[in-house]
Amino acid sequence: MGTMEQIQALKERMQQSIIGQEAVIDRLLIGLLANGNLLLEGLPGLAKTRAVKALAKNMECDYSRIQFTPDLLPADVTGTEMYFQSDTGGQFKFQPGPIFANIVLADEINRAPAKVQAALLEAMEERQVTVAGTTHKMAPLFMVLATQNPVEQEGTYPLPEAQMDRFLMHVRIEYPPLADEIEVIRLVRREEQAALMAQTEEGGAEAPRPPIAQDVVFDARREIAALHCAEAMETYMATIVQATRTPAEFGDTLAKWIEIGASPRASLALDRCARTHAWLAGRDYVDPEDVRAIAPDVLRHRLALSYEAQGTGVSADQVVAEVLAQVALP
Repeated sequence: MGTMEQIQALKERMQQSIIGQEAVIDRLLIGLLANGNLLLEGLPGLAKTRAVKALAKNMECDYSRIQFTPDLLPADVTGTEMYFQSDTGGQFKFQPGPIFANIVLADEINRAPAKVQAALLEAMEERQVTVAGTTHKMAPLFMVLATQNPVEQEGTYPLPEAQMDRFLMHVRIEYPPLADEIEVIRLVRREEQAALMAQTEEGGAEAPRPPIAQDVVFDARREIAALHCAEAMETYMATIVQATRTPAEFGDTLAKWIEIGASPRASLALDRCARTHAWLAGRDYVDPEDVRAIAPDVLRHRLALSYEAQGTGVSADQVVAEVLAQVALP
């Protein structure tokens, strides 16, 4: 199979485990192929963790899950130097932490204090970890997928803006419709039946399919990097980001809503995600619909809304929609 066919096969496998969250699966694949980190936000029970596990299970990769809690320490994430005694003498050796994996699930990241959250910054941005003055490189395939609950705020530590900006996209997960929820019930029932059959009948379980190789991801990234993006599209993406910094030039409404605009990381993220979105759609060029499709996920966590916007219940998604309405199409 070609690169596109294998990525589509990965998507189909994930869809067999995740019902009614096709947009989330698309964003996970975009994050994987665009070489970025994602923040998944949704109420408990909406398959955030399951979606990440479905991605890792169907890929040839090392997967680790870090459950963030208030008593977690930075060394619990990055690893630490430990003293080992042997017959020839003692020495310190680095014991890697769970951050040294290909796909890292930072579950409920806002439940750990800022010092622990900051332990992820170097790994997310520079793909390395420095412990006791020694730098340790991450694997070529490395991705942090963090989750958080948007409602329960007691005992949580909101992520600072500097760390939010390092997430390629902020993906929101909503409740599934009724028909999909019925399918979820049936899916979990089938999984329970299959697990019971495997326990009682040796060899009765279906042989697992071989995982998708990491080289497929690297091949896809090379094709995406070579994708054509016209100068008009580059100007369109930069203008969208510029509109968040100079909102008064794009209407009184935006001027009232935006306090602080997006950084240049937003422009870079728009470019990477739009090219990936176009490649997944089977095109060799970027068009405005690619940008408009991923703009809310790229921008919603990078905007600081004004007091007036927050007081009147205006959401970041409404602000992004207004930005897209005011910026002229190329």
